[in-house]
Parts: sequence; C-alpha cells; structure tokens
Amino acid sequence: MVGDTIGAGVYTTSGYALADLGDRWLVMLAWAVGGLIALTGAASYAMLARRLTESGGEYLYLSRDMHPAAGSVAGYVSLLAGFTGAIALAAVAAEGYARSAVPAIRDLPGGALAAGAVLAAGLIHVVRAEAGAAVHDLLVAAKLAALIGFCLFAGWVILNRGAAAGPVPVPAAPGLAGFAATLVWVSLSFSGFNAAVYVAGEARNPARNVPRALLGGTACVVVLYLALNAAFLFAASPMAVAGQAEVAGVAAGALGGPGLRRAVEALIALSLVTAITSMVLAAPRLYARMAADGVLPAFLRRRGDEPPRAAILLQVGLAMLVAAASGLRDLLGYLGFTLSLSAALAVTTLFWRHRRTGERPASRLYPLAPALFVAATLATGLLAAFRQPSQFAAAVATLLLGVGAWWVRTRR
Repeated sequence: MVGDTIGAGVYTTSGYALADLGDRWLVMLAWAVGGLIALTGAASYAMLARRLTESGGEYLYLSRDMHPAAGSVAGYVSLLAGFTGAIALAAVAAEGYARSAVPAIRDLPGGALAAGAVLAAGLIHVVRAEAGAAVHDLLVAAKLAALIGFCLFAGWVILNRGAAAGPVPVPAAPGLAGFAATLVWVSLSFSGFNAAVYVAGEARNPARNVPRALLGGTACVVVLYLALNAAFLFAASPMAVAGQAEVAGVAAGALGGPGLRRAVEALIALSLVTAITSMVLAAPRLYARMAADGVLPAFLRRRGDEPPRAAILLQVGLAMLVAAASGLRDLLGYLGFTLSLSAALAVTTLFWRHRRTGERPASRLYPLAPALFVAATLATGLLAAFRQPSQFAAAVATLLLGVGAWWVRTRR
C-alpha cells in the first residue's frame, strides 16, 4: 500500500499548486485536507474489506453490492486510468528525474527509460508472485529509509537558516476553484491508499490484515507527505519552485547543491519504480477477477496459483502506450478526477447495502467517515470540473466506456 501510494504525485504536484495558489501555506493546507480525506477513505475501504475479502477493489464492491454495470464502469476506470494512467504517470516522472540525475543517459531516446521501467516491473512479477513481492518489499524499505533521512536533513537545514525568501508567484487560479483543482492533484497523490484491497484474496487473514494495512499505511503516508512538502516548498524560493514538475530536485539543490540534487533525483526515480512495481503487482489481479466474471476476455483469467501472466502483459503494454502519448500535467488532472469519482462510487455501496439489506458496517466511524469522504470527493471534483472542463469530459468518457462495454457484453 505504501509503495503504491508514494508515487509521482507527491514529487510533482506542489510546484504546479504553488503556481496556481501563490501561497506556500495554502499548498500545505491542501495537503493536510487531502490527507484527512484519504484517512476517511481508508476507514471506509476498511469497512468494505472486512466484509468482502476477495481481490478486485472497486469492481468487486460495485458489481456485488450495487449492479454489474457499476462494477464494469469501475473496472474500466481501473484499466484505463487507475492503473494504466497511473503507471504511465510514474514512468514519465521517473524518466524525468533519472535524466536529470544521470547526465550519461540523457542521450537515450525520449520515452525509452519510461518504457524500460514498466517492462522491467512486468518481468519481475510475471515469473513468480513471491519473488516479485520480495523484490518490491526490499525496494520500498530502501525508499522509505532514504525519504525519512531526506526529511530529517531538510528540517534541520530549514530550522537553522530559516525558510528561503523571495517574491511569491501571482496566483494563476485564486479562490475556491483553484484550491479544489489543487485538491484533485493532491487526491491523486493519495489514491494508492486503497491498494491493499486489490490483492486481498492473497493476504493472510484478510478481514484483519487488509484494514490494518489501509489505516496504518495511510496514516504513515500522510505524515511523510506533509514532511516532504514542507521541505519542497520552504527549502527554495517560491519563484524557483512555482510551476516546476521536478520540484523535489529544485528543493534538494537549494538544500545541498548539485550533488544532493542528483542524489535526491536518483532516490525519487527509485521511488517511482517501486510505485510502478506495486501497480503492476496489483492491477492484473483485478483484470483476472473481471475475466473470471466474464467482463474481460477469458484468456486474462488466473490459472491456479500462478501469476495472471496474460493480464500482466496487457497492463505492461497499455502503460507503455500511454506513457509514450501523454504529458505529465494532463495526466495529473485527468487521473485525479477520474479516480476520485470511482472511489467515491465504491464507498457509496456501504450506504446502498445498509439501506437495502439493513446490514450496518461494524465500525464506530460509520456513517461519518464514508459520508465525509464521498461529500468531499464529489464537491472537490465538481468545483475542479468547472475550471478544467476538458479533463472532466475525458473522465466522463471513461465512465461511459465502462457502461458501453457492459451493455455490449449483456447484449451478446
């Protein structure tokens, strides 16, 4: 869950957010609000995971508790945006940081590193699930240790010399709509909080361990994100950070010069590779579940205890295609909006089932946490849609594709 969540969003969002909002503390407030929303989401998904302990995520919850058409929509959102788009985003960002950190690879063709990272992740997981998980866990442990070390060093420098001064950028999108658009990007950075539910069927004692992973992992990520963004925003002058995609590299250069910048950029490239391996581990389990239900072609099904190899190869191919065709900022907005809608729809099944069957989730946080998550997600998404109608249209098109696929399947 931690490896999936700490991906491209946290290393790219704050530069764009500062350019839009024009105030460091407003950007920090957006991260705090986004963390609170993610915690309510994790609590809500924990309620879902205690009852349905199979793999499948939103597709499973919606198809079982609401309607197969709703499950089909969530499945295609995961296929086209939730995993494919997010893997592509992480791969594109990883290439940008790797090229900056290692001058010797700058002559490689554009997109080659991004494609190579996705392909390597697929090869790790296509052989044996246990081997892929072990490699992934080792990479995540190294990533967390390095990120915590960077936060401690940045905190020591900033406390001793003070925050970097300088003029602030003129806000490009002031007001509530600009703050909502930033929250959409921030929500994308937290979107992996629900990653554990996609592999719940392969967990030991999933009714206990999956909720623990959701809640404990999300809380750790919130604390780490706040520390990282404080370092990114206050280490360098506001004008040096505003509008920059590689905001972490800018901050590291301000803290310790070119040497530290290259080291941090290499660390972030590694961090993004672990996000890719997390998603290439989780996503094919969802596609295998959809194939078993007849929503996707039968060849994507899982055979016994073997990894879903055909689904892994499908995911790798789609992600490489999107990485080659998309820009970083466009992916941030589209993915944040689309994934937020899908997660909110999944959480509404708690209320749907309670009203239809009388079964109330066994949690003291019900109905407060699910209600806050759904309301905050929908309000943020709608406000951002008024500012970015093209990305809203792309998200709606993705949802309609899921409905269309379900209709064609039922007609056949």
